[in-house]
Amino acid sequence: MNYIKHLTGFFDRIILDPSLNPTHISLYISLFQHWNINRFRNPISITRDEVMRISKIASKATYHKCMKDLHGKGFIKYEPSFNPFKGSMVVLYDLSADANPVQNSTPARKKILPVVEQVQDKQRTTDQPADEQALVPSINNTNNSNDQNIENESARAQNENQDSNDNQEQKASAEKDAPAPRPSLPEIRQYFSDRSYSELKAQKFFNYYSSNGWLIGGKSPMVNWHASADNWMLNAPNFQIGDTSDRAKNLHVTNTKNYNEPL
Repeated sequence: MNYIKHLTGFFDRIILDPSLNPTHISLYISLFQHWNINRFRNPISITRDEVMRISKIASKATYHKCMKDLHGKGFIKYEPSFNPFKGSMVVLYDLSADANPVQNSTPARKKILPVVEQVQDKQRTTDQPADEQALVPSINNTNNSNDQNIENESARAQNENQDSNDNQEQKASAEKDAPAPRPSLPEIRQYFSDRSYSELKAQKFFNYYSSNGWLIGGKSPMVNWHASADNWMLNAPNFQIGDTSDRAKNLHVTNTKNYNEPL
């Protein structure tokens, strides 16, 4: 395995493909690092979190999209695992033969053909021309079921992201709608006492709002009882109960009537 020629062949290929972006390159370099650690043996077992950490990809959906693109374009063969305790399998194809040959008397492609044949398939002997062996086989025609697995895993990753966002929104909404803690009578008495108000006024404040469920104006839940208590103290004169003895009385007319008198 020629480390330099492989990466040179990789970059020669991506230059010609405008659909690939830096995220694809970062992901492939991460996979190549795993392949290097495993001494370039195929296939290699990977974990999504580890590859995302090395490639600096934060989104699961982006990760699965880039894996699918690299698989579809023949850079790798991706076999996703749906078992959380088992890593996915990846085969990296040798791209040494894709490197642009150096201009000399002997074509560079012919020099590296024995290496390509050994790395690409050690257990297979063939009489095919060397140029055909250097080509990466078509993945789309022979791995339709594998493509479907990649589609399913990508969709599942998008659903996980959507569920996570929904849970965060529900949690934030629940925290926003949660009523403020209700004060106890001793707390209210102490608060009124610190502001030189009698315990009777504190008791009236507590009784009033306890009876209506701690609602402001009978509609909105009380958010800050300290502010409501301050308003209660400021408006205390308005809450005085006046004399209720004044009531409608009869007109000042005589109640003895003589209906025999003419009008």
